[in-house]
Amino acid sequence: MVKSSMSRMLAGNGLFYPIIGFASFIAFLYLSFGDLWVNYNKEINLSFVERNGTQFFVDGKVFYINGWNSYWLMDHAADYSTRPRIRTMLQAGAKMGLTVCRTWAFNDAGYNALQISPGKFDEKVFRALDHVIAEARRNGIRLILSLVNNLQAYGGKTQYVKWAWEEGVALSSSNDSFFYDPSIRRYFKNYVKTVLTRRNIYTGIEYRDDPTIFAWELINEPRCMTDPSGDTLQDWIEEMSTFVKSIDRKHLLTVGLEGFYGPKSPKRTTANPEIWAADLGSDFIRNSILSTVDFASVHVYPDHWFHHKNFDEMLKFAAKWMLSHIEDGDRELKKPVLFTEFGLSNDNDDFEPAQRDKFLKMVLDVVYKSAKRNRSGAGSFFWQFLVEKMERFNDEYGIVPWESTSTYRLITEQSCRLAKVQGLLSTQIEHVKNFCSTKN
Repeated sequence: MVKSSMSRMLAGNGLFYPIIGFASFIAFLYLSFGDLWVNYNKEINLSFVERNGTQFFVDGKVFYINGWNSYWLMDHAADYSTRPRIRTMLQAGAKMGLTVCRTWAFNDAGYNALQISPGKFDEKVFRALDHVIAEARRNGIRLILSLVNNLQAYGGKTQYVKWAWEEGVALSSSNDSFFYDPSIRRYFKNYVKTVLTRRNIYTGIEYRDDPTIFAWELINEPRCMTDPSGDTLQDWIEEMSTFVKSIDRKHLLTVGLEGFYGPKSPKRTTANPEIWAADLGSDFIRNSILSTVDFASVHVYPDHWFHHKNFDEMLKFAAKWMLSHIEDGDRELKKPVLFTEFGLSNDNDDFEPAQRDKFLKMVLDVVYKSAKRNRSGAGSFFWQFLVEKMERFNDEYGIVPWESTSTYRLITEQSCRLAKVQGLLSTQIEHVKNFCSTKN
């Protein structure tokens, strides 16, 4: 009744439609540029992470990582209906004492593509990535940003080959031509340069100058199976890691390896899960030892690699797998080793929820013991964390950590254990100090 009378009054004075038009204009501005009004000046001050030998350092203090994967951050930040999930996830990570999140800085073609076609970018999606970085900074979380996918999800190397094929410049239709085709290498270099030199619209900081970024990852899980010798992938890593360093000398760089030993490695038969692992075109030692690569990465998925082992056998292998790579970091590479993905599928025939906690605890224990002994095993990253109502984006490994009391306890206890070794970072004090003191 009041609303009806007010409408007649405004209309009678000729004001109704101009006001509605102005309100619509304000709504449009908010949807388009709303984040510009968010106060991003409240960020915690962060320093660049550095490496000295087999350890990471922040402000002169050793830095061991309790981290996680949420690959979906940029994608969800691009839609205003799902953007609040980014803050929810990063705030939750900080409250659990987590310090680094690994996420995708790529989406090639398709829905919410960052790179629509070679050299053509969607500013809306770039602003989404800006938002992710600014929001991470506000919450004291650092990011590992991966630059392309070996898999087809979110475009990956397959999309680069498709682009070259469509433009009539491709040497081959093989997905592995991503690694050796000169045109595709140019596409990728242009992409890398554009991302690294991007100026964040919210913080005003170029990505290459922003300490919120912990490290760049060249490619997620690279494999070049058409050249099992490993020469093709090695040449690509050498060229691309050198290129990244020519643009950005401030950030750390890793390859994004799964950790398999190649055909010339003495560990190919003693440490690999099975014979096939030596024929993927990658080699953990050879790929990681380059001077342009600052630390090594390893993934831990025994249930994905084996199909005829029971849980206890897979758990035993995973522990041996991790210790083998820590030994490599100490003796061969003289660099830190991060276990940048680890998880246990709930699709396994014999899966029980308690198995997942047992597996997670084993991984966290190996990292903690490495930290206590000043060894190269420098941290681990859960695959993957989600927030509520994200079932469509889940795989069989994803979890909402606060929905399981036992899993949540494992995560926070690891944060406390690592804090005992290295001391609390300034970014952790607000959230972690109280609950760590209650665990002592």
